[in-house]
Amino acid sequence: MSQILIVDDEPDILELLSMTIHRLGLQCITACSIADAKHQLSTQNFDLCLTDMRLPDGSGLDLVADMQTQHPNTPVVVITAYGSVEVAIEAMKEGAFDFLAKPIELDKLKSVIRTALALDTPETVAKSESLLPNIIGQSTAIIELKQQIQKVARSHAPVFINGESGSGKELVARAIHQLGPRKDQPFIPVNCGAIPSELMESEFFGHRKGAFTGATQNKDGFFHAANGGTLFLDEVADLPLTMQVKLLRAIQENVVRPVGSENEEKVDIRILSASHKDLHEEVQNQNFREDLFYRLDVINLQVPSLRARQSDIRILTEHIIQRLSDSLGVKDIQLSSDAENALQGYHFPGNIRELENILQRAMTLMDGHVIHLKDLALKSTTSNENSSPLVEFKPGQSLEDYLEDIEREILTQTLEQCRWNKTAAAEQLGMSFRSMRYRLKKLNID
Repeated sequence: MSQILIVDDEPDILELLSMTIHRLGLQCITACSIADAKHQLSTQNFDLCLTDMRLPDGSGLDLVADMQTQHPNTPVVVITAYGSVEVAIEAMKEGAFDFLAKPIELDKLKSVIRTALALDTPETVAKSESLLPNIIGQSTAIIELKQQIQKVARSHAPVFINGESGSGKELVARAIHQLGPRKDQPFIPVNCGAIPSELMESEFFGHRKGAFTGATQNKDGFFHAANGGTLFLDEVADLPLTMQVKLLRAIQENVVRPVGSENEEKVDIRILSASHKDLHEEVQNQNFREDLFYRLDVINLQVPSLRARQSDIRILTEHIIQRLSDSLGVKDIQLSSDAENALQGYHFPGNIRELENILQRAMTLMDGHVIHLKDLALKSTTSNENSSPLVEFKPGQSLEDYLEDIEREILTQTLEQCRWNKTAAAEQLGMSFRSMRYRLKKLNID
């Protein structure tokens, strides 16, 4: 039977927590100070610790920090005074699993306890490399990233994942979810840059029948879909300021109000977010709310570019070729030495996504079972005055039609390189997503 340590000097809080824990069929031991808690921790093992922030002989933060080194297997939930969000965030940065605000809501307390007790031990995680199947590489940067993923997966704290387009931010988010206590619950990825502004509130929070023209039935939003699991907000920096305000409240209060409804609905989710932009810089430029930034960027993970982990290019290439071979039903695909050398020296502006596109195209174009340099069709980093134009000018063609053909070719090539991720393609071409969407519609590109 799981055993929980409660650290608080208020008898009423101790009684409330003890009663709730016993009703869940669990055992608990109480302590009224940090010294008492350390004594209990030295004499027996606990599956969870609940601690108040204000204790007679110090701060709950001190206990959190001590347990990270002395008892890393035991998740800690801190209890804070109402409105002490900054303190709670600081506690999660120190390694706390989650926090509870006073007055304690019993449903929230039960949910946090169940989630924390569902954690795998670090030993189980360390032995299960299969839980990180898509984080490929043996470079120092990737080994450190894997270690960070395993650590933050054991927390409920929001994580902001920063990295260039195509570097694998969503793979990192999925790994955090799969290694955490919510692994059996939904993982809902949302591309914030791909949602029209007029539909954002409905897409995130849902709507009720008759809320607006076309709302012919009730619809749940992303928050409902992720309830109990993880909501991944990709390219979160692209959210308009008006939506940032509504998102902040939903995260703070753990409630959403569907469009057209008078009632708020509780949700229980973990928030992961990502962007290729520097959120701190976006805050300074007044493009992103500072209060939302501090809510999302509790823990920060940096995903290295492929240029920063060139030693992984070989193993990534082998992995991708094997995966593509399996899907195409082709065996014994080899990479020629000149092709391998070219990949090792290439700058990969599109990162892993570009490597996948290059290899997929090469396997389509190659003769036989060997990928040669010519099959890679790598983009030159230098200009070539003798290179032919993208599109040949046709006799009798108007200049406007010719320019449209060139634009269509550039857009199509970029979309192929980005695996038809329109947000990534727009960013690579230096245009907004809405501008990209307009050009694709005008040029009849699906």
